[in-house]
Amino acid sequence: MNILVFVETSEGKIRKTSLEAVAYAHGMGGTVTAIALGAADANELQAIGKYGASKILHAADTKLNEHVIQVYSSVLAKAMQDENADVLVLANSSLGTPVAAKVAIKTGASFASNVSELPNTSGGFVVKRSIYTGKAFAHVELKSPKKVIAIRKNAAELKETGSVGSVTNYVVTLNDADFNTKTISTEKATGEILLPEAEIVVSGGRGMKGPEHWGILLDLAKALHAATGCSKPVSDMGWRPHHEHVGQTGVKVAPQLYIAIGISGAIQHLAGVNSSKCIVVINKDADAPFFKAADYGIVGDAFDILPKLTAAVLAAK
Repeated sequence: MNILVFVETSEGKIRKTSLEAVAYAHGMGGTVTAIALGAADANELQAIGKYGASKILHAADTKLNEHVIQVYSSVLAKAMQDENADVLVLANSSLGTPVAAKVAIKTGASFASNVSELPNTSGGFVVKRSIYTGKAFAHVELKSPKKVIAIRKNAAELKETGSVGSVTNYVVTLNDADFNTKTISTEKATGEILLPEAEIVVSGGRGMKGPEHWGILLDLAKALHAATGCSKPVSDMGWRPHHEHVGQTGVKVAPQLYIAIGISGAIQHLAGVNSSKCIVVINKDADAPFFKAADYGIVGDAFDILPKLTAAVLAAK
């Protein structure tokens, strides 16, 4: 089985979720080829080999620096043909998922998104998908000879299985018609750690009582080297920027640890965090719905608990 993996880049750096896609493909067995489009750091490209790619392609045409979905899908469909790939694997993301859907159409492939585990090939090719915003799972058989799989975050353990690889220049012929969509402007979230990539997220709600009290939450996030998030009401009131809004209509996260402080746990918020490996809830209301979804809960005043928790983290370090 030949597997092609699309690795996304951001400012030349390979996204962690794409490295997970490489590790996932390696776990499937077969020959794994990774491909990056646009500007990418040479050392980062070579490091892809550590996670299981035996071949690394780089299409460095500067026109690919813009993440145009139609353009990317055309290049990847051609790369699948050139590499005789049976499967395309990529991260389930705002770029990866629509690209995957278009590649599936172009190649006649079966397509599954939100895949959470390696496929079961004992009696066909069956993947496990997260559905209904993570409340249930579906087992779906992909019957077409070609398959496209978009994996969710943490679907594969990110571990090194090889060594750095050599990078081959992949020459592409771009179709002007694919550039009918143009990016006019881009607003990027700022901060040391961005929510979609974070392993730990510390998030606050209306229980923080106002933006002037956010310092103790930020202190905990800094101690844990975590990203910061918030509930929708908090961003709507302007206490925190909108790119920190976590939930069904905001950013969906899947960190190893999610700490919710003063958040009641509305269903819309839970839909954005229920893929987290471990959820800790801090709330003075013992009946807060969020406690039902929590792995660990602390009933108490966040203004008393957070400074003590931050001190304990720093002491442990």
